[in-house]
Amino acid sequence: MPIKKVFLTGASGFIGGDALYAVHKAQPDWEISVLIRDKEKAKQIQEAYPDIKVVIGSLDDTEIIVNAASTADIVIHTADSSDHPASAQAIADGLRATHSHSNPGYYIHIGGTGILTWYDWEHQRFGQKPLPEQAYDDLDGIDAILNLPDYAWHRNVDKIVLAEASKDPEAVKIAIVCPPTIYGIGRGPISQRSRQIPLLSALTIENGEAPVIGDGLAEWDHIHIHDLSSLITLLVQHANKSGTHDPNKEVFGPNSYYFAASGTHRWDKIAEAIAEEAYKQGYIKVPKTTQLTVNTAKEKYGMEPITWGLNSKGAARRAKKLLGWEPKGPELTELIPDLVRYEGERKKQGLEAWKKVN
Repeated sequence: MPIKKVFLTGASGFIGGDALYAVHKAQPDWEISVLIRDKEKAKQIQEAYPDIKVVIGSLDDTEIIVNAASTADIVIHTADSSDHPASAQAIADGLRATHSHSNPGYYIHIGGTGILTWYDWEHQRFGQKPLPEQAYDDLDGIDAILNLPDYAWHRNVDKIVLAEASKDPEAVKIAIVCPPTIYGIGRGPISQRSRQIPLLSALTIENGEAPVIGDGLAEWDHIHIHDLSSLITLLVQHANKSGTHDPNKEVFGPNSYYFAASGTHRWDKIAEAIAEEAYKQGYIKVPKTTQLTVNTAKEKYGMEPITWGLNSKGAARRAKKLLGWEPKGPELTELIPDLVRYEGERKKQGLEAWKKVN
């Protein structure tokens, strides 16, 4: 079987950097190219992976993306992938231009389970416990996921990818991977830090108390970054094995939404655990949480903390059934001490660098 060609976006980021590590380790002989907009970061990636090709360009350079996707067998899109329509369309156009039934192209698109928060947004339910109708299932409940409201987060980009699958699912085979809260330290060459838990930890250390949105009863699924990358790698390897003789046509295609989740947390409990650990490590004087309205949180800290007040719950059954995927990383609560310590160490590097989320 010929060596596969992979094109990956977001190698300088948290998800893409770890995915690059995992795929490169699993398939060291494959030809991998990555899209990087910053020349300094491109140099860092080239130093870490001398055998890969670096393509200089941004997500708005659609012609560059079309060309790179057209020469790839598999595209893994992680760079602002859930919220950048033009790059998603460019990847689809590139794969469509050069692939067919006899030579299919594979598009692994990283979305996000923020798409499941639409009900809370619509009904202004911040910090409230989830309702029964807010539980989703990526296997038996796929119809509900495929018909989420158009105004749901990430839905506009997901529809671009789904539309590509509906044109001719045998020529361009798609899979949408939706991670929830991602935790753990990444293995990428540049960014090893996620967003939700690190920001909550950083604000706790900075302000001396852990913020909670509303009553803090909202729940969100979670996944260790290494487990997310293992799912991406399984999809990549299945694409390599299947070719035109796919023994399981459900792995890629119009119904191929994958919730990448290993557990669930409640946001007030996570805030309490972070405050307790920050206190034990000497970063704050008392293990305290403080309630904030969603408007106050938005005014003080921007949009990111709003997610701590929303529900996002989706049973991750598809990857386990079709690919044999089994998350193996430590549970979120087990890593709270390490994650708080990581933020404390970042603070020592300087306040501006500490606050920055790559």
